Amino acid sequence: MIADLDPVIHAPKRLAAMALLAVSTQATFPTLRERLAISDSDLSKQMSALEAAGYVEVRRSGRGRGSVTSFRITDPGRAAYRRHREALEAILGTADEAATT
Repeated sequence: MIADLDPVIHAPKRLAAMALLAVSTQATFPTLRERLAISDSDLSKQMSALEAAGYVEVRRSGRGRGSVTSFRITDPGRAAYRRHREALEAILGTADEAATT
């Protein structure tokens, strides 16, 4: 259960980003920044960690003011997110069961 928690994904901002990416084909930098309510530099830091782990793919198009950065969850990222989510659900389910006994 706890062994399946992924330390890269577990950080709240990265977990939220993965949850958003898991239900979309891609998300732009401004979209993620607004949905997560974090600064540009914080989002860059969080997404760099996910990219380094191979969990997200970054695409940059254009240059200068017209450039767009978008993110897409990778297949390994999707699998890691699924394992992490299932581990969290198992932990929470165990806690709920203990509370009712």
